[in-house]
Amino acid sequence: MGLPAPHLWHLMFSPYFVIMKLIFATNNQYKADEINAVIGNSIQVITLKEAGIDVDIPEPYDTLEANASEKSKVIYSLTKTNCFSEDTGLEVKALNGEPGVKSARYAGNDRSFDKNIDKLLQKLQDMPDRSARFRTVVSLIIEGKETLFEGICEGRIINEKKGAAGFGYDPVFIPDGSDKTFGEMTMEEKNRFSHRKKATEKLVAFLNTLEPIHKF
Repeated sequence: MGLPAPHLWHLMFSPYFVIMKLIFATNNQYKADEINAVIGNSIQVITLKEAGIDVDIPEPYDTLEANASEKSKVIYSLTKTNCFSEDTGLEVKALNGEPGVKSARYAGNDRSFDKNIDKLLQKLQDMPDRSARFRTVVSLIIEGKETLFEGICEGRIINEKKGAAGFGYDPVFIPDGSDKTFGEMTMEEKNRFSHRKKATEKLVAFLNTLEPIHKF
């Protein structure tokens, strides 16, 4: 069985396996850790910092799909290396989908988690419907061709922060089927519900259809 282009697959020390290398268009180490917890050892995920790429990619669009696509296309254009990106938003039903695509900058461009949460709780004050969902869109580019994947986690927003784990809105979001916020969960617990995990599992399943990762 022939191997694809050298930058797509990298040989491990064992002559029986190949491993894919992908650049993840992020400098958020927590996101990278979440992704790696799902992917395991079958794919080598490299952050922008690890790849020596110093670039701040804007997110100018009004959909998660467009912003995720922009990030992966910028990195592929710079490196010609297979890569992926993700954009995630918290969508609150009573706020007509806010903060949505503006989740990271909800309270301003300084991207303060605490300020974002404070604004969210203030806007939800006295609202009986606290239902919300996290939605992740992953954009994967392999050999110049883009594929999108989506992951959704339904849940609700509570009245005050609980827990210090995770990041973003994790301390005020309880996923359906749990009595803990994401902020109170270990990464293993969070990945039982995680929107990012669901999107990543679809990415991995797709990659496995491209080239079996075994003897060649």
